[in-house]
Amino acid sequence: MSLSLKRFAVLLLALTPALIAARTEPAATLAPEANQAVTARMVYGLLSDSRYAYAPRQLDAALEEDILRRYIEALDREKLFFVASDIARFEGYAGKLAEAIKGAGLEPAYDIFNVYVQRVGERVAFARGLLDAGFDFTQDDEWRYGREEAPWAADTAELDALWTKSVKNDWLRLKLAGRDDEQIRTTLDKRYANLERRVRELRSDDAFQVFMNAYAGALDPHTSYLNPRAADNFMQAMSLSLEGIGAVLQRQEEYVVIREIVPGGPAGRSGQLQVGDRIAAVGQGRNGAMTDVVGWRIDEVVQLIRGRKGTDVRIEYLPADAGVDAPPRQVVITRDRVRMEEQAAKSKVLEIEDRRIGVIELPTFYLDFEGRRTNAADYASATRDVARILEQFKADGVDGVVMDLRSNGGGSLNEAIELTGLFIEQGPVVQVRDASKRTAVHGDSSGAVAWEGPLAVLVNRASASASEIFAAAIQDYGRGLVIGEQTFGKGTVQTLVDLDRFARNENQRFGQLKVTVQEFFRISGGSTQHRGVVPDISFPVTLDASEYGESTYDNALPYTEIQAVPYQRLGDFSALLPELDARHRARAAEDLEFRWFSEDVAKFRAERARKTVSLNEAERRADRARDEAQREQRQAERRAAGLALDEGAFDDDGLQADERNVVQDVARQKAAEDRPDPLLRESAAILVDAVDLLAADEGRLAARVLRPGRTSTVWAGGADR
Repeated sequence: MSLSLKRFAVLLLALTPALIAARTEPAATLAPEANQAVTARMVYGLLSDSRYAYAPRQLDAALEEDILRRYIEALDREKLFFVASDIARFEGYAGKLAEAIKGAGLEPAYDIFNVYVQRVGERVAFARGLLDAGFDFTQDDEWRYGREEAPWAADTAELDALWTKSVKNDWLRLKLAGRDDEQIRTTLDKRYANLERRVRELRSDDAFQVFMNAYAGALDPHTSYLNPRAADNFMQAMSLSLEGIGAVLQRQEEYVVIREIVPGGPAGRSGQLQVGDRIAAVGQGRNGAMTDVVGWRIDEVVQLIRGRKGTDVRIEYLPADAGVDAPPRQVVITRDRVRMEEQAAKSKVLEIEDRRIGVIELPTFYLDFEGRRTNAADYASATRDVARILEQFKADGVDGVVMDLRSNGGGSLNEAIELTGLFIEQGPVVQVRDASKRTAVHGDSSGAVAWEGPLAVLVNRASASASEIFAAAIQDYGRGLVIGEQTFGKGTVQTLVDLDRFARNENQRFGQLKVTVQEFFRISGGSTQHRGVVPDISFPVTLDASEYGESTYDNALPYTEIQAVPYQRLGDFSALLPELDARHRARAAEDLEFRWFSEDVAKFRAERARKTVSLNEAERRADRARDEAQREQRQAERRAAGLALDEGAFDDDGLQADERNVVQDVARQKAAEDRPDPLLRESAAILVDAVDLLAADEGRLAARVLRPGRTSTVWAGGADR
């Protein structure tokens, strides 16, 4: 498992004397816009009012200091741009932020932002200036990353020393990947120049959004402000649909490049655009003027390409395999509504001994709110998609179902409730408490069960919010086993406030506020806040509570409990858990892939805790050689055991994603997605163990584990084959 460090993107620039001279010119000074003062006042009114915010805070001196700290950290989290004297000057603004947000003027926030842009330019100039001489990699030196808790650099000289080590590490990574000195100079010069360019491209609304998020985030970790463009993107992500051409884009050098063609979408149906094609110009309709978009921000290009269903867009592009001087091609595409299937529920069936276990991978609890409101026939809904998969599983005769919610960060609260209803007849699912401490119980009353058989829920530390509601309800009911890691611990509910609608404004001007309005509790009375959901059967912990999760936020709400609500427990797996865990551990010790996963997790955690990497070439090559020897040994063991080879592992190539060949990078990503998944297979095996244990004792254990009831009867009876 190679160690990768956060670095920056790429810009195609030739290193000429003219460009070297130009790169330190001051960027355009950003200033607040008229709409922003109105927006700030609205956000202040909402966040300071207990009728809207779950935990409102008055905008006093303490909060001003907190906002300033968060704003500076948002700009320079690893403390690589500002120096101590900058911070000392910024501290003079702390007493002015309340009035700025209330309407006196946002100039203090913009002054800090403009200094940041200037400091980035200075750092980039320094980094690029190091590239001519190269580095000595025989010294026993190291680069210490993850500087969030480090003190601010005392002066420019201290920053120079930090950046020298950072650039040295970037150079060494590329050298270890087989690039020569000239290739390394070219790659890094483009990378650092692009960092400055990206920062110079930031606009007033970007600066405003960062500042308002510092204010919103000071209340709690999940309250945030979205400018109009960000709000549109959020709603499209939640609905899994948009109106456009059906292509996933990325920025690469000065072009926006096609990374993926959505199957069945307009671009795919045209048969002309391919992965890796570079967009040069965009025109509206069949005869509208073409707009050159080379060098544009990706969100600006996306805005030109998206549009109403049934309208035409013309795209001028350079094919992936053509040079930059090749004649461009042009295609006319009729926009349509496109569903982003990559984020939708997916299914597969695993063969475990003589059992067939259906797996449902759910990346998010998505819901097309507008489609549901208008009762559109095909609106996207996680529950509807999972219900269709469960019907297919029943037709295929699967013996059990694993709901894979790993890295599912949540989504619609309503979807979490309705999804739970697919597995229980009826009953409460979650308790929700608002700012006035009134508690409401939400549950399923349909009486219909989509799946009555064996069930397991697979989670990890990145399973959060709606995932935790679902997993907690399944666990509280004893409806299924929860397997994996302790979850994130997010026990709060947010709602989107459309500020334009709030202000009765017809046009998009003000954006939206995602504000925490409620806290949710399990039907058993406990909260998932901080604690998350603790699995019944645990897997190796990749990230613990001190590294990732709700408990790492300094202003997260505390864990609390309320009274449980009446509900009928369907089962109690406590009698099974010791035997299930013993079988799991014995099997995991013999399972090559699971054992290797555990070893890799331990190595990753050790590297993460160390937060340093050697800058000695011989030492790094030795590490790389050990990693390669380990991979080769594992492949040999796979062959001997008759296992599929792992074609998705790869060495660190030292590149950023947008520095790689897009076609090759997509293939590399697909190979990584196809790597063996020992955790999923082991989860299915644990579920098979539970089924077998219930069947083996002719009902005696089943009587202890499962109480009478429709769902539990199926668990016990369905276990008999």
